[in-house]
Amino acid sequence: MSAIEWPETPRGKLTISGAEPPLPPAIAEFQKTLHEFAVNVMRPTGIQLDRMSAEDVIAPGSPYWDLRRKYLDLGINMETLASFSPEDFSVAFPLIFEELGYGDAGLAISMGAAILPMYLAAKFDNRFLLERFPDTLIGCWGITEPDHGSDSLDPNKQILDARGQYGRPNCVATIRGNTVIVNGQKSAWVSNGPIAEVCILYCAADTGNGPDPHNGCVLVLPMDAPGVSRGKPLEKMGQRALPQGEIFFDNVELSSDYILAGPVAYKKAVYCIHTEANALMGGTFTGVAQAAFDLALDYAHERRQGGVPIIRHQSVQQRLFHMYRKVEISRALTRRVVLFNNTAPVPALQAAMTAKVTGTQHCFEVCSDALQIFGGNGLTREYPMEKLLRDARASMIEDGCNEILSIKGGNYLIDEERLRG
Repeated sequence: MSAIEWPETPRGKLTISGAEPPLPPAIAEFQKTLHEFAVNVMRPTGIQLDRMSAEDVIAPGSPYWDLRRKYLDLGINMETLASFSPEDFSVAFPLIFEELGYGDAGLAISMGAAILPMYLAAKFDNRFLLERFPDTLIGCWGITEPDHGSDSLDPNKQILDARGQYGRPNCVATIRGNTVIVNGQKSAWVSNGPIAEVCILYCAADTGNGPDPHNGCVLVLPMDAPGVSRGKPLEKMGQRALPQGEIFFDNVELSSDYILAGPVAYKKAVYCIHTEANALMGGTFTGVAQAAFDLALDYAHERRQGGVPIIRHQSVQQRLFHMYRKVEISRALTRRVVLFNNTAPVPALQAAMTAKVTGTQHCFEVCSDALQIFGGNGLTREYPMEKLLRDARASMIEDGCNEILSIKGGNYLIDEERLRG
């Protein structure tokens, strides 16, 4: 519209996801469907699950299973994702997780983790694994161990102090010819661990010279294989709708067909999944921040103090503006990173890290500011803010704590050729 046609007092309107340029029609329609699903199905289910014990969340008859069935009906699968051009995928992928995060952080991470084994099998073009494990199965990502957290994402030892060592691995795949035998355990933080049907397992490899945690092995394996067992689902502060728990491996024997990436390709496989997971986190927690902002904006119009709605108070207006600004920054950065990484010859992990660190840090700040706008009401279960703040807090630790990512990301900014010059 020409400026001549503007109203006398112009005031632009934002979309359901802020300053969103027009989307391709198919993606716009998909966003509308996802947004309705997030608000009407995911959010109330997430609140229900948040107030249940971890064991009840995964029990038969839990609202989780009804949510999972309805989610599958949306058609977010490998075929749908593969149908997008690289440019459209770079809008659709983060948008999907923005909307899922808008509904519930824990459920969004659960649905994202569920497809990771098949998603990585497609990235590595492994036809055997893609045919063996349909994408309707619930997947999990086993990488952290009781003694190894974010360092599991550092096979290049970029964050290791010169005086330190990462120590012995807790889980080892022994490779002998065409046979792989897995022993050990993964930590209680395996997302979907208590319910998964298939696992993408990152662990140390022993090819005859002992286990090497930084030259490991990636397997995609069935969770009903003999020797696989699980610990109790984890009770935790936030993202309680996301089932997490230990996985144990006792002489689990598989054929080498289940190897997605052997020792030679291990660092490549860590780099690949880390790049994808960090982008997923950026999109998801942009959505959580958008939800917190929208709820606070609505509340500020309704709540009255000093004889007026509190949005009339300048301090509230200023707080809301900076919340909105942070959501927009997170959304724009995540989508820019996804576009770059899906069109570059080799994706930039440091770019994906900026999306994760920025999205999660901003999310926590926005949720905290939203709770402040709710005042004392925000601390109660009658309102959603205390749950959103708990959910957001976990995000700065999962998929690599933000401090570690910033150090590792900074290391990737080094140009070795310039230093040699």
